[in-house]
Amino acid sequence: MVRLARPDSMASRPHFAAALSTETISARAEQHVLAQLTEQLAGARPDLCVAFVTHHHGGSIEDLGQRLASALGARVVLGCTGESLIGDGREVEREPALSVWCACMPGTDVRPFSVVARPDADGDIAFSAFPDVRDTRRASLLLLADPYSFPMDAYLKRLDARLAGVPAFGGMASGGMGPGQNLLFTADGLVAQGAVGVVIEGDVEVRSVVSQGCRPVGKPWVVTQCDEHLVQKLGGRPALEVLMETVSALADKEAALFRRGPFVGLALDAKKSSFERGDFLVRSLLGVARDQNAIAVGDLPRRGQTIQFLVRDAASAGEDLEQLMQSQGGGPLGDEDDRGAAGALLFTCNGRGSRMFSEPDHDIGCVRRALVRNAPVAGFFAAGEIGPVGGRNFLHGYTASVAVFRARRTEN
Repeated sequence: MVRLARPDSMASRPHFAAALSTETISARAEQHVLAQLTEQLAGARPDLCVAFVTHHHGGSIEDLGQRLASALGARVVLGCTGESLIGDGREVEREPALSVWCACMPGTDVRPFSVVARPDADGDIAFSAFPDVRDTRRASLLLLADPYSFPMDAYLKRLDARLAGVPAFGGMASGGMGPGQNLLFTADGLVAQGAVGVVIEGDVEVRSVVSQGCRPVGKPWVVTQCDEHLVQKLGGRPALEVLMETVSALADKEAALFRRGPFVGLALDAKKSSFERGDFLVRSLLGVARDQNAIAVGDLPRRGQTIQFLVRDAASAGEDLEQLMQSQGGGPLGDEDDRGAAGALLFTCNGRGSRMFSEPDHDIGCVRRALVRNAPVAGFFAAGEIGPVGGRNFLHGYTASVAVFRARRTEN
């Protein structure tokens, strides 16, 4: 394979490339992707190659990581299967696809790791490894995992305790219908279970955008009594009574939305009394406990925490992602000297796409409009999205988690 000479200007700054193929024959899909990447990389050897592939490509997935590493000279390769893939400005839903993204990141260490979870002697969860982070101020983590064998929520809590302030992003492999059907892979081959990841530490920073896509209804309430997942009192009143009162005051359209998909937002900063976009961690309202006049939420609220009832629809989800991405595009990605030196990975819920939006390619469209000159973007529809909210890392649902790569700015 002929490699083009690499311009000197590319050697000292980050450079990104991405390619997508919808060829149904696996060998042709790889050839198509590699031809595009080789041209874009112009002779550069990528520090990181991230690949996403649908199950349509079957047996070819087993050695995909090795072939990509060999053909591209990539130092680190990792990837997973996805129900639907993202690349080349498109969202290819439930059709054969291969999407590959490469990053050349001067002055940046890229250190891969893998981890499995097993019960310990006390019946708790024991993890086989944690990432090697040397400078928490200059590091980010990319994680891909199997949803059937890896308790990502628990792992992220341990990461926050060990590596406070280090953002993690990524997603849970999708497309499989049960244990063993979702696949992870690296340059060493298939990974049967657990998670694979990489530490990105140095002169390239990763800015996270986590769009949870909800809007508030009613007013915020303070939790005054709770027990595990049950919220028993809000503002000193029975929580179920507050919920019913809130729903009865909604307009018909919003009430219908709430009944179809009720959510609550848990405020993450106890010191705040007024709240904005991104201040709440969105979790499902799981149900009610009528005998206790309580409501059950998909997390562990604490006494004194503020919660907000929320609804999600296509309009609110689209507005949220658009505004969050534009705030990135108008700031860290909006300068002329960033051209060609920014890239992004997009992990969106498999409940979004055409299942949520009437327009095609919604999420990738929002992301690319915010990036300078349509920076290279790839990703997949995940069975759970990883990203930070309020300075802590969480596993989300119905969310778009975006990781924007660019040269780290020196603060004055």
